[in-house]
Parts: sequence; C-alpha cells; structure tokens
Amino acid sequence: MPASDFIEEIKPKLIDWRRYFHQNPELGFLEYNTTYRLAKELESLGFSLWIGKDALKSDARYGVPGEETVREHEQKAAENGIPSPIMEKMVDGHTGVVARISAPSPGKHTAYRFDIDALPITESQESTHLPAAHSFRSAHEGIMHACGHDGHMAIGLGLATYISAHIDQLKGSFTLLFQPAEEGGRGAMAMTDRGWLHDVDEFYTGHIGIQSLPVGCIAATTNGFLASSKLDATFTGKASHAGMKPEEGHNALLAAATAATQLYAIPRHSGGASRINVGKLEAGRGRNIIGDHGFLEIETRGSTKAINEYMEAQANRVLTASAAMHASQVDITSAGRTEEIQCSPELASYVQESCENSLYVTKILRQAAVSGSEDASFMINAVQQQGGKATYMLFGTPLPHTHHHPAFDFDEEVLTAALDTFIHIVKGGGCYD
Repeated sequence: MPASDFIEEIKPKLIDWRRYFHQNPELGFLEYNTTYRLAKELESLGFSLWIGKDALKSDARYGVPGEETVREHEQKAAENGIPSPIMEKMVDGHTGVVARISAPSPGKHTAYRFDIDALPITESQESTHLPAAHSFRSAHEGIMHACGHDGHMAIGLGLATYISAHIDQLKGSFTLLFQPAEEGGRGAMAMTDRGWLHDVDEFYTGHIGIQSLPVGCIAATTNGFLASSKLDATFTGKASHAGMKPEEGHNALLAAATAATQLYAIPRHSGGASRINVGKLEAGRGRNIIGDHGFLEIETRGSTKAINEYMEAQANRVLTASAAMHASQVDITSAGRTEEIQCSPELASYVQESCENSLYVTKILRQAAVSGSEDASFMINAVQQQGGKATYMLFGTPLPHTHHHPAFDFDEEVLTAALDTFIHIVKGGGCYD
C-alpha cells in the first residue's frame, strides 16, 4: 500500500487517538490510564511490551509525585477498570511503555521516542478553542495537554500501525518508547538507564510546533536545546511570635525571599548561553508568625553541560548563603535534568532524501533553531556515544498560542505530515527488503 493510501486510511484514527488523549490528560509519572490505553493498542499490533517497572530504572526517575498523590491516582486508575496485573507493573509512579518488534530479515535497529505527559494548566473554555468547541476539552480540571504530547502519542500509534502492517517487508528491529514525565526533564533518563538504546543504530524523535510553521514544513534537525537542572529548595527556620519574641525566630520566609532575588545576581557565563529562573515561591504561616517554612522551585540552563553545572553550583551557593543569613537550614533536591543536544548531521540528509516524494511534507528545513530544554537529550546522547546516529525533528503547525498556554492547540493536519515523515524514514532508511 502506498504511504499516502495508508495515511488517508488511518487519518480518522489519528484524530480520534489525539482527541482521546487530549480529553484524558495525566501528569508525569501519573499516566496510568494513558499507559494502559497505549499498551492495549500496541499489544493488538503484535509488539512485545515492557510496561512501567519493566520499562524504567526506578531510581533514575526525577520528581516523582508524593506518596499521597500517587496513591490517589492509582486508586482512580483501578476504579476505572485497569486490570490488576497491569496496575502492579505501574505501582508507585512507574508509567510509560516500551514496544519492540523485529522483522523477518536482519537489519539495523531503529528507535523512536514519543512523550506522553500533560501539564498542570487549566484549559481554556473559549468557543474559539477547538477542544472546547468540539467537546474534547480536558475532563480533568487543572490538567491539560498544552504542549502537543497528545499528538505525539497519536503519531507514535500511527507509526506502530504502519510497522505492524508491513513487518514482513521490513528489515531489522524497531523500538518505540512512550516516555513518561518529559515536562521538567524527569523521565527520559529512567528509560535510557534501563538499556533500551544500547544497540540502537538510529534514533528519531521530535515535537509538534515549538516554532510556528506551516503544516507540511518540517525540520530534519534542531540546534539550541540547553542543558538544564531543576532544583527544589526547602528552607526550615524557627517559628516565633512576631510581636512578643521576634528575636527567637529564624525567618525561613526571608531566607527564601532573599534567595529568590539574589539568584538573579549570578554572573552569566562568558562561554555561552546561561539562564536561571525562580518559578515558584511559597513561604510563611501567618501575619503574626515568624515564618519557619519557605519553598522555591528553580531551574538553571546552559548551552553546554559545563555551563549549566556552573549555574547550578552558583545557585546552590546562593541558596546556602541565604539560609545562613537568616539562621535557617536549606534542603536542595534535584527535581529534573537535561543535557544539551547535538543532532547527527547525517540524519539531516537521510530525512531530506527520504521525504523528497512525500505528499504531506512540502518543505524540509535541514536545521531549525530552538531554545528551551529536552530530556530526550539523554536518549540522543546515549545513542551517539555508542556510535549510533540521532536527531530531533520539528513538525510545523501554526501556533496562535504558545506552548504551555491555556488555549494552546495545533492544526490536526500536522498529525498526517509527521506520521508521513516517520513512514518515509522507515521506507528510505534501509529498513525495507
């Protein structure tokens, strides 16, 4: 079957999958229903599956939600009918699924990654917002697919369907990683450290949007993703009556506030881009109490791992000094991490050549400039360190609203363009007999 015929046949399912996942979003390491739905689809296509604990290295996860939150979501998942054997694989915040299939003929091992988590954002109810207008707005208030991962999962299932349908004509083996907790750089290391990429020859992943581009325009590689560290800082002081015994208090509120301002005074690095941001501050107990508690969520970034390590070390210095200034203690924990990405230039040529005759890909950029951070960096770097090739692609769509906005959405036609890109990579990259 020509790729275009397959695309037209599966297009309604792509949209249905996307809209289902959009309406049922789940946060990182809480994607129980999402993982189960993906596993059911992949199992029906003949893939071998590794779910949850079998897919992740447990102690390589970052920022796992607290036990109370995990238990609450596990109970809801069980009440929604997820079978006990599957829940046992996902218990304690182990989500995500790895699917693998091999063709009859030997060949290279190719891996593809699709992220599956949503964001803690309340979705727009405006009539101009497509999910609201077409009744697939998030069913979970305060949680939203505001970054396109719902589309990524649909594309991944579409690719799995194509590979399954053509496996007898293909060569080599195929691994599809449906990764939890991409947001905040929390999940990719856990899949990478489990060893799924040890013998991978080529690795492909990508993102809907990031840049506002017409549907049909893709970027074969990207440049500019930053290494990043996500830090949680908890300040502990000593409460006291603010009027009667202020001298006996140790003000953790002021320690946190001091750190929040002084972190921005860290000198930037001359060797490349460096960033810091305080995204959240919580502190205090009440107006007449010396605050004994403060909490910050912080991130550092750098154009290289070394520059980010400099920013992280300086942030730790400022946090420690701020606590000491107010006779308080600070506990600093790592809540996420990413590395820089350097795409393999050879795959830019592969993608360009493979998609030349696509009916859905109308323009191919060899490279697109990006910013921000991506934890697929661990996967890309692991493949390259063992001699393989890897790339991170973009799939164009107009973006009336930015990623992580309550009204974020994308043109659903991008699903077909992205899927056709992956299909042509399979067809043109030496995977066919």
